[in-house]
Amino acid sequence: MTTEKERDRAERYRSRVRGCLLGGAIGDALGAPVEFMTLAGIRAEHGAAGVRAYVADHSDGTPRHGLVTDDTQMTLFTVEGLIRAGVRADRGTGFTPAPVHHAYLRWLDTQLHDAPTGRRDGLLQGQRWLYARRAPGTTCLSALEAVHERAGAGRIPFGTPAANNSKGCGGVMRSAPFGLLATPAWSQEPPVFDWAAEAAGYTHGHPTGRLASGALALLVRRLVAGDGLDEALEATLAELVTRPGHEETSAALRAARAAARDLPVCAETVERLGGGWIAEEALAIAVYAALVHPGPEEFTDALALAVTHSGDSDSTGAICGNILGALHGETALPPELAFEVEGRGTILELADDFVWEFTAGRRLHGDHGPHTRWSSRYPGS
Repeated sequence: MTTEKERDRAERYRSRVRGCLLGGAIGDALGAPVEFMTLAGIRAEHGAAGVRAYVADHSDGTPRHGLVTDDTQMTLFTVEGLIRAGVRADRGTGFTPAPVHHAYLRWLDTQLHDAPTGRRDGLLQGQRWLYARRAPGTTCLSALEAVHERAGAGRIPFGTPAANNSKGCGGVMRSAPFGLLATPAWSQEPPVFDWAAEAAGYTHGHPTGRLASGALALLVRRLVAGDGLDEALEATLAELVTRPGHEETSAALRAARAAARDLPVCAETVERLGGGWIAEEALAIAVYAALVHPGPEEFTDALALAVTHSGDSDSTGAICGNILGALHGETALPPELAFEVEGRGTILELADDFVWEFTAGRRLHGDHGPHTRWSSRYPGS
């Protein structure tokens, strides 16, 4: 029988998964319209307080608000890939992030076609709203296209690292879901740092691109487990410095912590941390904004700070939203932004499915049963 304490713990976990994923989408949508603007231009349009409300998109003639980008799209395919990895583990191979690589190829299909082709399976493949092409990263596209071309001929297995030296933020901005694997269902502590770093390496070959992604996953994992932000950051740095090539990421996170402690809370301080186009800078900006606005009632303040700069505003906003959503759970999400973010229903549906897979998966599937329609929804292949 489930005790009240166990139910409370399960409810907190579910709230943090939902908060992390939806919070990331909100930050993404908030920052997307100003991604290529200067700080001066942003302030001229939005005032000194920065971007605190969605900017309408008029591209199809009708104003639409809260549109997400490839950051949220790829994060959702990461989630779907992890769920399918859980199903696939029934085969006795153990849990491996390689199915996430296959999930990214399904995301690639959404960028190459206007609508579902029927050639791939999965819950997300049928979501037409995901087929919008919102300035996807060229590194992600080129790395995945190379795999797509060679995988069919059997010349490259899933899980093979990308053959480039990129440390763009396209790996770290999708890595938070690995940190959500913080459930009692694991017999041992899951190596979320390593798994996230590996998955980032499917598209980004530079060590910093991988390590910044692993660092975000571990930070989220510590927050979901109940650490405060300072404690989680300290644990993340302690793990990070044990990894070869950690210096750029460690320096960026220490700079974020020092800026939060010593410098004025403003966009100029954000810009001292970089533009967010590369992995360690995007992580540092998001962490800085969360550190100076850590309270649940400060969610919008943190996101506004994270996106109001002359850089990759959607990615820094998405990562900040992931962090604060994991820290506080879904009840801290600003309703004036959450209610109309694009894909909210799908995001929350996938979040709940993630929770069920990694807390009650044995009620849904198993090598010797039960055999439910879950395995059709999330094929392990």
